[in-house]
Amino acid sequence: MEERLKEIEQDIQDIKDRNSKVGAEKAWEVSLFRKVSIAAITYIIASVAMYFIGVSNYLLSALIPTLGYILSTQSLPLLKQWWIRRNFPAK
Repeated sequence: MEERLKEIEQDIQDIKDRNSKVGAEKAWEVSLFRKVSIAAITYIIASVAMYFIGVSNYLLSALIPTLGYILSTQSLPLLKQWWIRRNFPAK
């Protein structure tokens, strides 16, 4: 009986550890730091690519994909909420 209890306690600890990891991953996914980092990387890569293909005003032109990314991160939460309400109505 004591061995079974220890096994259950270990299972509970494993679940708590997993939940903690999942919570950290979710926090990263929605963090402002992540969004700003991706926007900065997108701008840098787009700037370099546009420079090499000869786009005039490549620094200004690189704002287009960067702004596209920023706008998509702002609109997706709204689309997600709409999709959840539509596909999983409250009972």
